[in-house]
Amino acid sequence: METISPLLEIIRRLRGKDGCAWDQKQTPLTMWRCLAEEAYELQAAIVNDDTDNICEELGDVLFQVLFVLEIFIENDRIEFSSVVDGIAEKMIRRHPHVYGTAVVTTEEELHQQWAQIKSCEKKKAASPKKSALDAVPKGMPGLLRALKVSKAAVREGFDWENIHQVLDKVKEEIHEFEAALENESQDAAMMEFGDILFSLVNVARFAGFHPETALSGATAKFEGRFRLMETVLAREGIDLKTLSPEEKELHWQRAKQVYDR
Repeated sequence: METISPLLEIIRRLRGKDGCAWDQKQTPLTMWRCLAEEAYELQAAIVNDDTDNICEELGDVLFQVLFVLEIFIENDRIEFSSVVDGIAEKMIRRHPHVYGTAVVTTEEELHQQWAQIKSCEKKKAASPKKSALDAVPKGMPGLLRALKVSKAAVREGFDWENIHQVLDKVKEEIHEFEAALENESQDAAMMEFGDILFSLVNVARFAGFHPETALSGATAKFEGRFRLMETVLAREGIDLKTLSPEEKELHWQRAKQVYDR
């Protein structure tokens, strides 16, 4: 397997005595923001199924992760071997059906096994948590954190029985949102809109897909269709702003027929 040594050498050169002033002053906190940005760019490449871009963005994410690791190594806080050995041991421990004698027959049993092992690990950790939700980081993006919070509650036995109940909840929240709009209460409308999003996150959970992935795919689809419509209108010398609602809809439907992703 290819070695990561060349990347580590580059990072050490950049942060060394005769390296780059910007790289030298970075901290784990400042590099985390870079890593988060690169992770989202990788997500976009994966959603678009752009192989060349996926390769590039994977490299960017890997570089940022190693950069953060190198800063901790410099300060004698973490050893590279500890990171590798730690994650290797954890993955083996969390897959007893592969590395041990455990037997799972369904994906649901697989998830339950993972959650149980993870829960045991947390109990062995330092300080006991007051809530099942304490382990969910507060700095996560909204949809991702909503999903994590929901899953944490589910592990405690708090959940709907089926997806139809969640869909009914979505409809209920939409009605409450409409009522808030009629009352011209922006704060109430904002809260009810949040309730709609939170409920939809749980619809995605029941349906078996990630809400972030679904939203990214839908956004990419809209962007592709809109760009195509812009191109057609520009070629015909038409300004989108001058079109009537009916004409805009006509051009939009044409774009949808061509761009059917």
